[in-house]
Amino acid sequence: MNPFFICTAVFFTAFFLWRYFPKREKLPVSRRISLCVPSALLLLILLALAWVFDSYPAGPEAAKCLASDENVRVERMEKGWRFDGPGDRALIFYPGAKVEAAAYAPLMRALAAGGLDAFLVEMPLRFAILNKNAAEKIIGSYEAAEWFLAGHSLGGVAAADYAGEHPETIKGLVFLASYPAADVPDGIRALSIRGDRDGVMNRERYEANRVHFPAGTEEIILHGANHAQFGDYGPQSGDNEAQISAAQQQAQTVEAILSWIR
Repeated sequence: MNPFFICTAVFFTAFFLWRYFPKREKLPVSRRISLCVPSALLLLILLALAWVFDSYPAGPEAAKCLASDENVRVERMEKGWRFDGPGDRALIFYPGAKVEAAAYAPLMRALAAGGLDAFLVEMPLRFAILNKNAAEKIIGSYEAAEWFLAGHSLGGVAAADYAGEHPETIKGLVFLASYPAADVPDGIRALSIRGDRDGVMNRERYEANRVHFPAGTEEIILHGANHAQFGDYGPQSGDNEAQISAAQQQAQTVEAILSWIR
C-alpha cells in the first residue's frame, strides 16, 4: 500500500482524537471505550479506502483496444465491454484485484480476433470477489454455443466460485496466475497459465489449492512472463521484472487459450 495513503489515514485519525477526545477529564473506562471506537472505525475506513484507491489504472495500449475496427466490434455494456469476434463461443473475463478492467482490453481484443466473443467485466471497487455472479447477467443477455469463464489473479478465484456453482452453464475455466479456492466439478474443463517470473501469486497457496482444480486441468508455464503483463497497467508491487515483453506474454496467452478451447 502506498505510504502516502497510510500517512493520510493516520493523520486524520490523530486529528479526530485531538479534536473530539475530551481533555483534562478522568472519564470512566466505558466512556473512553465509546470514544475510541469511532476513531478506530475511522482509521479502518480510511485504510480500506486507501487500499481500494491505491490501484492500477489501464495503460495507453489498453485505451487503443477499446475502439472497433473491421475485425472486432467493441460494444460498451453497462458494466464492461463486449469484444464481438467472428465465432459462436464466448469467454467472460474477471479482472485482477485493484486493476482497472480496461487494462485487459488488449487480451480481450486478441481473443475476439481469434474467434471468441470476449466480455470484459468491471467489478465493484475493482474486486471481482464482490460480484462473482457478474457472469449471470451476461449469459442471460447474450447467446453463445459455449460459455467459458476466465480471470486474472483474484479474478480467477471469483470466476472459479461462480463456475463451481453453475457447472451446467460453464464449459471451461481459464486461470491466469490464479487458482480455485474451492473444488471445481470435474465436468468443467480448466486451463492454468502462469509466468515463471511471477512475484505476486503465492506459490505455496497455488500448490496447496491444486486439489481444487478439476481432473485433467492443463497447466502452461510461460517462460520469462510475470504477473502484471497479462494486462496493460504497468509494474505491480512485489512482481518480478519480466524477460519478455507484454505483447509477447499476451500473444502466448491468447494462443494457448484459443488452442485449448478449439
